[in-house]
Amino acid sequence: MTGTAIVVGGGIGGLAVATALAQRGVAVTLVEQAAEIAEVGAGLQISPNGLAVLRALGVEAALDQAGAVQAQEVILENHLGGRQVARLDLTRLSGQRYLFVHRADLVACLLAAAQRAGVIIELGRRVVAHNPGAMSEVHFGDGGQLQAPLVVCADGLHSVGRAAFHGSSEPFFTGQVAWRATVPASGLPSAPQATVTMGPGRHIVRYPLRKSGLINIVAVQERQAWAAEGWDHTDDPQNLLDAFCDFDGPVKDVLSRVETVNLWGLFRHPVAQTWHKEGTILLGDAAHPTLPFLAQGANMALEDAWVLAEVATQDADWARYQARRKPRVEKVIAAATGNAWKYHLRPGPFRWAAHRALTLGSTIAPGLMMSQFDWLYGYDVTGTSE
Repeated sequence: MTGTAIVVGGGIGGLAVATALAQRGVAVTLVEQAAEIAEVGAGLQISPNGLAVLRALGVEAALDQAGAVQAQEVILENHLGGRQVARLDLTRLSGQRYLFVHRADLVACLLAAAQRAGVIIELGRRVVAHNPGAMSEVHFGDGGQLQAPLVVCADGLHSVGRAAFHGSSEPFFTGQVAWRATVPASGLPSAPQATVTMGPGRHIVRYPLRKSGLINIVAVQERQAWAAEGWDHTDDPQNLLDAFCDFDGPVKDVLSRVETVNLWGLFRHPVAQTWHKEGTILLGDAAHPTLPFLAQGANMALEDAWVLAEVATQDADWARYQARRKPRVEKVIAAATGNAWKYHLRPGPFRWAAHRALTLGSTIAPGLMMSQFDWLYGYDVTGTSE
């Protein structure tokens, strides 16, 4: 395919696919409903499979300059006293890099790459309808419209494009909510590691950002009370402290520094059965929302972006795009969905046995512990190992 494309959504997936298409000679217009392309303060983890795409797009060096932290290990610890349960050595990833990145920095780096590639960016354009076709149409709230032979819907959980040919689908509340915050790292341990503090029905993940100047916190709690979906809802920090009042050790000091926090409910959405209709294509959360328990949401969007751009400029066989991506993301989503309970075990013989197995595994066979992730991290969608 040559010609023109419209990308709806200025997040990580949208910027990545716009850049990938433009670098292949497609004239791309990216439309975003916000008045500016920016992200609130929060962190994310870019695993080697996602970094392979960023490297191919020419963004890796800019991320390093922006203060990305290269992770060395993942520590699993008990909520009582912070006793280490297991250690995953990320340096065993055979030269692959695993990064902790501030979301705003990644978006800024991708935006700069898109602009260098010649992507036209139109802000403040809210999409209200799609009409798939040989020339797919995008209609805006201001009454305007654009059309192109390719429209990529990278507009997230509540994608207007997905609804255009799937209708609405009701997600279900998982019985879990999550808080997200960042705090200054000054005076706190800020080793290049992700630490998962595990407690009954709850866990906290923390890791450093911006050359270890900040610490990112994601805290998950099982509860019956519903919380709105989307992580831009502010909450009282005291609610976070109350929910984890029995967690002690180093994590307690980190939580005590939280001044602003966002809360969101975790919902399961079905993977779209069809990701394409004529010239309208779904990407990222618009096609396959995932829970955050494997840190793969952004990485899957990056993989999608590369494959979509590759297919678009080869034969525009969108069935092939879906066939390459759907089994992969379904496996990732299943693994993420099954991860949370491992962190939330209640006191008793089963929890003791599970934690003991983790301790022995990471001590006696650390290579085997890491090899269980080869299918995920060792996957290079840009072509060197796929």
